[in-house]
Amino acid sequence: MTRWMSCLLASALLLAATAGLAQEPAPVRVRGTIEAVDGAMLTVRSRDRQMVYRIKVADDAVVRGIVPASLAEIKNDAFVGVSGLPQADGSQKALEIHIFPEAMRGTAEGHGPWDLVPGSTMTNATVAQRVKGVEGDVITLKYKQGEKKVLVVPQTRIVTFVPGDKSELKPGVKIFIAAARKNDDGTLEASAIAAGRDGLPPPM
Repeated sequence: MTRWMSCLLASALLLAATAGLAQEPAPVRVRGTIEAVDGAMLTVRSRDRQMVYRIKVADDAVVRGIVPASLAEIKNDAFVGVSGLPQADGSQKALEIHIFPEAMRGTAEGHGPWDLVPGSTMTNATVAQRVKGVEGDVITLKYKQGEKKVLVVPQTRIVTFVPGDKSELKPGVKIFIAAARKNDDGTLEASAIAAGRDGLPPPM
């Protein structure tokens, strides 16, 4: 085989691999309520009630409970996730804060757009400082690429993760799945599920 043909073959293989990656379906974010359970398959209606998902719970899926928490539980050096709305001064007004357990430190660290409400963002970062402000507490969050100041107001919902198991996945339970995988038959598969305890909707 000539060098030219070898290069051509390598290019073709690279293009084929790239095309395969491009066709990989994007993960699906699910917020909703479990309507039915059939073995490992969940029927979930979206929070806006416009969609019904069929979701297979992976054999090795991790289930975490979501329970209420307080501002007092947000300590310096805690790792948290904040859904916020950008403010004119560059800060974020916190819509919700979830406190990660130490074992989840570093999860999706950084800042970027989020779809909780139109225009919202998500910042997963370490608490560097907390001070009292005029309208509420101001928390400085630091992540690898920078930092954000976050205003926490009385309306901010604060929750934390606790260990859970698949037995919590029952009809009526409100769940959040950050990245379900789409199968060829149109169903989804989840390897991590957050389940609200006592009727609590995961606010993420």
